[in-house]
Formats: sequence, structure tokens, C-alpha cells
Amino acid sequence: MQAWITDFMEQFGYIGIFFMIALENIFPPIPSEVILPFGGFMTTYTSLTVPGVIAAATAGSVAGALVLYGIGRLLSVERLERIVDRWGGWLRVKPEDIAKANLTFHRYGVWAVFFGRMVPLVRSLISIPAGMAKMNIGLFVWLSVLGTLIWNTILISIGAALGESWGKVSEVIGMYAEVVYVIIAAIILIGAVRFWKRRRAS
Repeated sequence: MQAWITDFMEQFGYIGIFFMIALENIFPPIPSEVILPFGGFMTTYTSLTVPGVIAAATAGSVAGALVLYGIGRLLSVERLERIVDRWGGWLRVKPEDIAKANLTFHRYGVWAVFFGRMVPLVRSLISIPAGMAKMNIGLFVWLSVLGTLIWNTILISIGAALGESWGKVSEVIGMYAEVVYVIIAAIILIGAVRFWKRRRAS
């Protein structure tokens, strides 16, 4: 998949970056930790610029996020989990991933959209509970742009700085993602324990 992504980006430049990042938001198996650093690397040997790549990637991210936000407005959590349970294997998304994103949104409110845009996998799925909650679309777009801009700027700038060694970013992000997933799992566990204790006390 990585070779196909990089070939597509090299062929279509800014449009290719926009399209790939939009797809990455809709289909999480497409990794932003490949697209963004490689986009930064492309600025070292093509006419693409770092600000231009950041702008294209941010626009693509928000476009993809709006698609999932719209899906969220049409579906309930239960219905979406049933769909993911049936088809999620193809997308490499599990019902638990939907539950994590939903819990993150309801635990941290609208700021989950901002911070969630900087967490692998959650950065895509956080748009769905925002849509389900019918979050104000203007606020959703604004927070998505801010969070996405930070994430994109960091990864693209690192890719440009590392040059041909841009692939090392994926390894670092992979470790970062594992830590984040452990933290999210701990939050879910703590929340479940507290909920159980409250029910038992009542």
C-alpha cells in the first residue's frame, strides 16, 4: 500500500496529497504517518512547498472529517457498531474503536475533536460521535482545522527535515500510537469501574 500511496502523491502533487489525506480520514487503514512525512520529503526534490503541502493536507483532512461527521448524524452508536462488526474487518476497524472514539468525545466534549485530531485512528473516528451529538458544524470545522493543522505541520516538517530518511517517522508514530491506545484503554477501564461502583451503590 505504501508504494501505491507514494506513487500517487508523486504523480498528482497537491491534489494527490489532498485526495490521500481525505481517504485516510474516511478509511483509517491508510496511514497519515506515511502520507504526511512523504509529502514533506517531496518538498526536497519537487516544486512543492512545505506551506503548500500543509494546506493541501489540512484541506483534505477536514473534507474527510466532514464525510464522517455526516455519517455520524445519520447513525446511532449501536447501528454503527453493527455495521463495523460486519464490515470492519475489511476496513481494519473494530467495534471497540467506535466505542473508544465515542467515549473520548463524551468524556472531553467538543475539545475531543481538537485533541483527537492528533491521535492515530481516533483522529478519523472522532468525527462520527461529533456528528451523532449534532455538534455545531462551524465549531466542528474550526476545531478540526486547528487540531489537524498542528498534526500535519509537525509530520510534514519532520519529513522535510529528514529527507530520504522520512520513513523513520512511521516507526516513531507507531510507538506513539501504542502508548495512546494503552491510555485510552485505561480510561475506558476506569470509566467502566466507576460506572459499576455507582450502580452498585445505588
